[in-house]
Amino acid sequence: MPRPRSLSPERLAGAALAVIDRDGLAGLSMRAVAKELGMSTMALYRYVRDREELEGLVVDLVYAEVDPAPPPGGPWEARIETMALRLRDAFGAHASIMPLTLTHRHDSAGSLCWGETVAGILADAGITGPRAAIALRALLAYIVGAIQLEHLGALSGEGTAAIAGLPAGEFPHMAGTARHARDIGPEEEFRGGLAAVLRGLRVPD
Repeated sequence: MPRPRSLSPERLAGAALAVIDRDGLAGLSMRAVAKELGMSTMALYRYVRDREELEGLVVDLVYAEVDPAPPPGGPWEARIETMALRLRDAFGAHASIMPLTLTHRHDSAGSLCWGETVAGILADAGITGPRAAIALRALLAYIVGAIQLEHLGALSGEGTAAIAGLPAGEFPHMAGTARHARDIGPEEEFRGGLAAVLRGLRVPD
């Protein structure tokens, strides 16, 4: 196959993202991306060294949709929520790539800028030093996990219905919780979980 005259990093990342959205992260390969672009696998190596570099381009492409600017003044919890929702808005449509946000968090400019803003908000709230390190890690773990869970199995899905139908005598708490969970939408779930995390991060008076 002939090599395209011009293959920008954005076009390359877009092709890789299309493969992941369609076939999952396990479906990402140099061969699959080359096929998506209509070129040979060997020709693709003229643009990227390996799959790891390809992954980094995908992460950068989606992070480009995330506004890293600090939110305007207000309670620090509300400002953190804004930053979390920005991530959810950008990555929610591409939940399969969430593991890549962790493996590439040290070399992604978008990830570093987002983290710098969140760390600054935490500092403004008096959360510094080791507490800030743990807080930032906890926030990232929640956001990444929540996005994946939302797309793997919503609370209103079949899994929750199955748990709600468990024998109440054997699983009273799980069955009862699941019955309530069926009425919780994704927005309420995400914001509610984030609020619980933020309450745990507050500096004691």
